[in-house]
Amino acid sequence: MQHRPLGRSNLEVSALGMGCMTITGYYDQADEPEGIAAIHRALELGINFFDTADAYAQGHNEEVVGLALAPHRDRVVLATKGGLVPGSDRPSGVNGRPEYIRSACEASLRRLGTDRIDLYYLHRADPDVPIEETVGAMAGLVAEGKVRLLGLSEVRAETLRRAHATHPIAALQNEYSLWTRDLEVAVLPACRELGVALVAFSPLGRGLFTGRLQFAEELAPNDFRRNIPRFDRENFERNAEVARQLEEWAVELRCTPAQLALAWLLGRGPDIIPIPGTKRRKYLEENVGAIEVQLSAGALEWIDNVLPGAVAGARYNEQLTRLTDG
Repeated sequence: MQHRPLGRSNLEVSALGMGCMTITGYYDQADEPEGIAAIHRALELGINFFDTADAYAQGHNEEVVGLALAPHRDRVVLATKGGLVPGSDRPSGVNGRPEYIRSACEASLRRLGTDRIDLYYLHRADPDVPIEETVGAMAGLVAEGKVRLLGLSEVRAETLRRAHATHPIAALQNEYSLWTRDLEVAVLPACRELGVALVAFSPLGRGLFTGRLQFAEELAPNDFRRNIPRFDRENFERNAEVARQLEEWAVELRCTPAQLALAWLLGRGPDIIPIPGTKRRKYLEENVGAIEVQLSAGALEWIDNVLPGAVAGARYNEQLTRLTDG
């Protein structure tokens, strides 16, 4: 397994991390025993970077991840997030008030069963609280030894710069994949200017680039993707055709579509760290195979010149877009 630095810190993580959100259900049914087995298999394969959040399953995801990693705590980099409050009575759905961030972090520490969080993200920026105040509170957690490094998620370049001026930001977690590349305009250059790692979530297009999802009707009624315009029936039909073309390139390259999508991200730079989410050992093993994939010039040309214009639909609906720092 290759390793990459978290920003300008001295902490290195595996080039591929593991997103743990789906272990407790999100797209389909939870399977915690298999999810825990997948975490242990990830460790065997050299993955040391694990991602969760207090918003996943109302904190239960942190409990499961913490339990799975407890015997291996000193050899892993554990990341979690706070500030996104599902069901909150706050209009924005987020809470970046200093007192809330402190209490959220302390609750995460208890659920994870650890005395420190290696990388603590602000899950979403609060439009009602200056980012300097929120990050200032997070910096206090670093000073107390409860947190090692700070991160942000889904913020603009301007917000990243303001936060970084308050306290060094080690990582920014944003959606980045073959069909989500808008951050290349301003956010990724800002990361590189400041020395901030880009942790890419949903690197497989929320499952579309795995080759396992053929029809929008396959999604369960409670599947989160039913809130995503790209998975509306009409948009999905167009996007599924793009995915089929990706499969053709994968056949030529003797890899799977998922491996091709991850290999492309890994090739975007040593500061990009994809965290594909899975709760199945077989898919985890498939993902790790992306490390060995070499992309052809033809595949790269298709990705850069054809694919972006072929994607149909926005990545979030109106309600979810309001949660981002757009």
